[in-house]
Amino acid sequence: MKKYIAELIGTMVLVLLGCGSAVFSGNAADAVGAGTGTLGVALAFGLSVVAMAYCIGGISGCHINPAITLGVWMSGRMSSKDAGMYMLFQVAGAIIGSLILALLVSTGAHGGPTMTGANSFDAGEMGQAFIAEAVFTFIFVLVVLGSTDEKHGAGNLAGLAIGLTLALIHIVCIPITGTSVNPARSIGPALVEGGQAASQLWLFIVAPFVGAAFSALVWKFLRK
Repeated sequence: MKKYIAELIGTMVLVLLGCGSAVFSGNAADAVGAGTGTLGVALAFGLSVVAMAYCIGGISGCHINPAITLGVWMSGRMSSKDAGMYMLFQVAGAIIGSLILALLVSTGAHGGPTMTGANSFDAGEMGQAFIAEAVFTFIFVLVVLGSTDEKHGAGNLAGLAIGLTLALIHIVCIPITGTSVNPARSIGPALVEGGQAASQLWLFIVAPFVGAAFSALVWKFLRK
């Protein structure tokens, strides 16, 4: 049970700090994260992962992302039961983090155009959004699988490699979708915020899972 709670807490922190950087440092007249800038929001997500990796990595492995859990499960590193429970607690953590953000917004001023940092894409750009989320999740999960591999991994530096990769992905993908590459990170804010984010949520679940599945297959091939 401790590893499930660790995943809940880790995902809550990721949403609260990562999405919070877009909500409270943004500018309502501009794009999400305009106040901090793309680099600031990207670093907030990346550093959140680094912090949690060294905090709960020894307990749960610090997936805090259903796409990573899918990749790990497909690689044969965890049981189906654990994979399902990880995903359940990750989504719960994301919802809690989003509710905290919504509470903070409702009790004071904020600079962003959304109250939870929910993901979305513009009309007519569904194809671009799907490709971006699938490809960048593929890259992210591949780095996770490679850097945490028992034989070929990066050891204690894995958390740093994963966090920096997530920050790099955000730099490129924020202008397209706000960057998800994590179904839980999208589900929590979308359920709390509703509207466009909720209607487009399917893409931020399906595309990352597609990318994660391909990365697991590719890593199996590379590892052999």
